[in-house]
Amino acid sequence: MNQQDIEQVVKAVLLKMKDSSQPAGTVHDMGVFASLDDAVAAATVAQPGLKRVAMRQQVIQAIREAGEKYARELAELAVTETGMGRVEDKFAKNVAQARGTPGVECLTPQVLTGDNGLTLIENAPWGVVASVTPSTNPAATVINNAISLIAAGNSVVFAPHPAAKKVSQRAITLLNQAVVAAGGPANLLVTVAKPGYRHRPAAV
Repeated sequence: MNQQDIEQVVKAVLLKMKDSSQPAGTVHDMGVFASLDDAVAAATVAQPGLKRVAMRQQVIQAIREAGEKYARELAELAVTETGMGRVEDKFAKNVAQARGTPGVECLTPQVLTGDNGLTLIENAPWGVVASVTPSTNPAATVINNAISLIAAGNSVVFAPHPAAKKVSQRAITLLNQAVVAAGGPANLLVTVAKPGYRHRPAAV
């Protein structure tokens, strides 16, 4: 999918959204879409809402709070769905990622000076970033990647492991709800309803 294709899909999704109160392509939960094209288009629409660093800080704080609030629910769901690990361990990892993942404070401008002048280095977002998440610590990975990638000004298309589909989608939905409640754009974090290995290279 090239830039022109993405722009066409985004235009089509925006037209659909005008005719419906629900985001086009949404299956059942916020951020979960029927097709990868719809997911990417929604994330593309959402990403410009992160231009202001203050908005990123606001969104990240909401994600941190939601990550802690739902840490146990997500830990229990992960163990039930994947059959791997212990609830207490996954709970601790979810909380650790919500509290400890670096945010915008780590992305400071740099200034270099020398005999030949001055150079200012400013970080810029990529735009829409793909994140492939595992079955071993699915919720913790979603929380971590959401914070770190939003801090850099990006929206995220998640490609979860099929064995951790439900917990990954639940985490994405809960974090999206927190973002919107905090005044941030909808669908900063998206995925597909039926993830599979074929979605991973397509998302990337």
